[in-house]
Amino acid sequence: MAVAQHLPTVSAPSAAPVRKITSEDLSISLRDGWQDFMAMRGDLIFIGLLYPLVGLVAATVTLGGTLLPLFFPIAAGISLLGPIVAIGFYELARRREDGLESDWSHFFDVRKRPSADGLGVVAALLVTIFMLWVAAAAILYVALWGMNAPDSIGAFLTRLFTTPEGWALIVAGNLIGLGFAALVLAVSVVSLPMLVDCEVDASTAVATSVAAFGQNSGLMMRWGMIVAVLLVLGSIPAFIGLAVVLPWLGYATWHLYTRLVDRAAFPHCAD
Repeated sequence: MAVAQHLPTVSAPSAAPVRKITSEDLSISLRDGWQDFMAMRGDLIFIGLLYPLVGLVAATVTLGGTLLPLFFPIAAGISLLGPIVAIGFYELARRREDGLESDWSHFFDVRKRPSADGLGVVAALLVTIFMLWVAAAAILYVALWGMNAPDSIGAFLTRLFTTPEGWALIVAGNLIGLGFAALVLAVSVVSLPMLVDCEVDASTAVATSVAAFGQNSGLMMRWGMIVAVLLVLGSIPAFIGLAVVLPWLGYATWHLYTRLVDRAAFPHCAD
């Protein structure tokens, strides 16, 4: 896909040159991502189903034991790991852009990319952020509700929606979750596709991602809201819709990356 060359370029220290984008770039990224999905969906549906499986496992584990209060944080927090699952889709989008064969057999070819080690570093960082989010949710629950777990789902929901401490948990949990989501977006929106695309280290990729987020903070928050809405819709019912939403967002994020980073001015991205 062609990169919009008319956009102004700004630089960030220790980062690749990044661009200011417009709302049109978000729409184009979603459109191009959908075109990629339509072109390659037959081979990728089973890979997209891996993400719903993770969600169902989380639901089974948390609803079946004393971790019931953490079901919502875990289910919502799984989206923090979405960029890791999407790495293979970045690779397929890159290959399709270059006119290379891009069926499902190339999904794990990211292992052969020059910056594969950097991908592992950023993935580990995202897993750490996810674990910190779950820990923060647990601390918040104990601070507001105490150590006792609810007796049933019904008892939990009743207390959640009919008591002051329940609404405090909802409001505070969502605000904290928003902070974690913004952090993941800033760290990963450019870094992971860039590591698939370019021969760079993790620090350069993350610095570029943070720079791109900073230069386009309003639009990046809008992108985050779009992602969140699509993930919620894809989670109903039983996470099955994520088999479509996750590949689509993976491809769309690749195209957003190509519009955020001036790859032509960054020699490390030359194949």
